[in-house]
Amino acid sequence: MQNMDLWFGELHTDNVKLSIRVEQQVFHGESEFQHIDVFDSPEFGRFLTSDGSVIFSEKDEFTYDEMIVHVPMAVHPNVCRVLVLGGGDGGVARELSQYDEIEVIDVVERDKLFVDVCCKYFPDNACGLRDSRVRIFYEDGLKFLRTKSDDYDLIINDCTDPLGHAAGLFTKEFYGSCFKALHEDGIMVYQHGSPFYDEDEETCRAMHKRAYRSFPISRVYQAHIPTCPAGYWLFGFASKKYHPLKDFNAARWNARHIKTWYYSTHLHRGAFMLPRYVEELLEEEENG
Repeated sequence: MQNMDLWFGELHTDNVKLSIRVEQQVFHGESEFQHIDVFDSPEFGRFLTSDGSVIFSEKDEFTYDEMIVHVPMAVHPNVCRVLVLGGGDGGVARELSQYDEIEVIDVVERDKLFVDVCCKYFPDNACGLRDSRVRIFYEDGLKFLRTKSDDYDLIINDCTDPLGHAAGLFTKEFYGSCFKALHEDGIMVYQHGSPFYDEDEETCRAMHKRAYRSFPISRVYQAHIPTCPAGYWLFGFASKKYHPLKDFNAARWNARHIKTWYYSTHLHRGAFMLPRYVEELLEEEENG
């Protein structure tokens, strides 16, 4: 019998498609929020998709998780309480668990099926959720935030979709609620998307405008993640007090001897050096 040639495909635009050769599909399920699939592939290892879009893969998830955690942790001098919105795969919690001074890691993930699937099929990520400091809340992130005031040192928005079931985490109210939930020197970091394709640019602009108008310090940094659109991803850094470069303490972070595969204190500085076209679109929103 001839072997079937199986491929997973994700449209990044009407004219661009990401294709990954698949060895087998190991899970398919549907919750009230999304369709979840898990595949094994020869190039990216095991990867998870939501409604047909790649969320993370074993091969490149470390880039995302390290950059969204270690950048703010290398800036803020005393993070004790952290809120993770999304984060049901456990990768962000895994990186946070390396910091002994953190006392509380609250993970707010709306979809319990997503957590269950990640615990079963991605144990190297989900191990972060087993840390004794982690508390998981299965509820809407924005509703959770509305009840918080002066509660956290760091908020990480680990949700991906500004148009889907997590849409509330990309609104003007969301940024204001994060500001209120943070201590007076708190930091929020969030997914900022990819600005390369025209249809994604407006979302990037809108997110930066809202953060820039909500926080006294708002900067954007970058990483290169192969399964993301154009292989290029941005993160937002919004802060009440600390600047991501002026208050960055490389010596303090290096003294921790945390093992990473992507993040370094050299890369930290470089990640904020954006391509000119990205700088221009951000400046247009700041001056608009």
